[in-house]
Amino acid sequence: MTDYHLLIDGQLVAGDQTMPVVNPATEEVLAQCPRASEAQLNAAVAAAKAAFPSWSRRPIAERRQMLLAWADGLEREADSLARLLTQEQGKPLSESTAEIAYTVYFIRHLAPLDLPVKVIEDNDTRLVEQYRRPLGVVGAIIPWNFPILLMAFKAPLALLAGNTMVIKPAPTTPLTTLRVGEIMAKVFPAGVVNIITDQNDLGPRMTAHRDIAKISFTGSSETGKKVMASAAETIKRITLELGGNDAAIVLPGADPDTVAPGIFGSAFMNAGQVCLAVKRVYVHDTLYDAVVERLARLADEAVVDDGLKQGTTVGPIQNRAQFDKVRAILDQARRDGRVVAGGTAEDRPGYFIRPTIVADIDDDAELVAQEQFGPVLPVLRFSDPEDALARANGTPWGLGGSVWGGDRELARDIALRMDAGQVWINKHLDFGPNIPFGGSKQSGIGVEFAEEGLAEFTQLHVVNEAR
Repeated sequence: MTDYHLLIDGQLVAGDQTMPVVNPATEEVLAQCPRASEAQLNAAVAAAKAAFPSWSRRPIAERRQMLLAWADGLEREADSLARLLTQEQGKPLSESTAEIAYTVYFIRHLAPLDLPVKVIEDNDTRLVEQYRRPLGVVGAIIPWNFPILLMAFKAPLALLAGNTMVIKPAPTTPLTTLRVGEIMAKVFPAGVVNIITDQNDLGPRMTAHRDIAKISFTGSSETGKKVMASAAETIKRITLELGGNDAAIVLPGADPDTVAPGIFGSAFMNAGQVCLAVKRVYVHDTLYDAVVERLARLADEAVVDDGLKQGTTVGPIQNRAQFDKVRAILDQARRDGRVVAGGTAEDRPGYFIRPTIVADIDDDAELVAQEQFGPVLPVLRFSDPEDALARANGTPWGLGGSVWGGDRELARDIALRMDAGQVWINKHLDFGPNIPFGGSKQSGIGVEFAEEGLAEFTQLHVVNEAR
C-alpha cells in the first residue's frame, strides 16, 4: 500500500496513529491513512499562526502566482488524482476527472480577484478609506462528497486574502486530499497550508481553538449547528454551507423529454450525494405521468457499478453509515409511496443502491421532508403553481431550487419567489467561481465564490482621516 502523510509546517509527516480507508465499491481496505492526534492539530495551528505575519504581508500578486502554480501542479497529476478519488469516494471516474478539472478551473478563476482600497469619502474635511485585512488562521472542514472541489471553494480565497490554513478532510475520503497536500508543500511556504486527518474527533477541537480565527465548514445542518455553537465561545467568523432539500417545480407546458433528463442528471450525480442536487420534484397534473415514466426509464437504464469500470454511470454510496441511512429511507418510501424504478440495494459487496423513483407520495413522508442524500427521488403532484411554490418553500432549508417550463414569465415569477440561495430556470446545478453561492434559512450562513466570497475571509478596516 502507498504511504500517505499529513502536512504540518511544510513537512510531510506520519500521523501519531493510523486509520483504514475503505473502497465503497468493494468494502475492502484501500489504504492505511495517517490519523492526527490533538497534539498534531495544535502543531498545525501553531505553524499556521507563525506563518501568518509574513504570508499576510506578502504582495497579493505573489500569493496569486502561488495559487496558479498549485493549479498547474494539480493539472499535471490530474489522472492519478482522479483515479484515487474514485477509489476512495466511489463516484464514476468521469465524475472524478471532472472534479479535478473543475478544481483547477476554480483556482485559476478565483486567483485574479483583488482587494483594492475603496475610497468612501474624499473632500476638504476628511478622507475615509475602506480596507480588507486577512483574519489569521482559517480552519476548513471538508465533507466526503466532493473532497477536492470543496477544498477549492475555500482555500484559494482564504489564501489569496492573506490567511493561513488548517484543512481537515472527512475521515472516509482523506487520501486524495493528502496527495494534494504533497503538491501544496512544493508551492507554499512552510506553515501557510497544513492538512490533518481525524476520525471525526478533531473537528470540535478546531471549532473551539482560540488560535483559529475563522471556520469554513461544509456539511450537514445538524453538524453546522454544533460548529456555530462551538465557534461562539471565541466569536469566530464562520461560513457554513449546509444541507439542502432542493425542489424542482415542473410547470404546465414544459416538455417532459427535455425536463426529465435535466432533472435526472441533477438528482443522481454522485449517486445523489450532492448538497445542491434535486431532492424532490413537483410536477403539474397534466405532465405528471409522462415525467414519472421518463424518469423511471432513465433510472432503469443507469449502469450501477464500480466507478473505475467502463460505462458506469452511478457509483456506490460513499460509506456504510450513509448506505444504511438510505436503505432505511427506501423501506419507508415503499410504505409511503409507489416505487416505479429501482428501490433495491445491490446484492453484492459494495454500497450500491439503484437509482430509485418514487411516485404518489406526500410532503410529510420522510423522503420528501428530509434530505435523503442518496439516489432516491420523490415525484409529487400539483395542480396550482402557487401551491407547488408554497410546498417547495415549506421546509427549513433553502440551498437551491429550479423551475422548469415554457412560459418564461411564469417561470421567472415563481423563481423570484422561491426561498433559496440560488434558483435556476430550465436547468439545475449550474454554478461557477464568478457567481456568489450561499444558502438561506438552515442551509447556511455566509457566501462562497466571487468577490463576496473573498470578502468573507477578511476583516473590514476603515481609516477615517481628518483634513
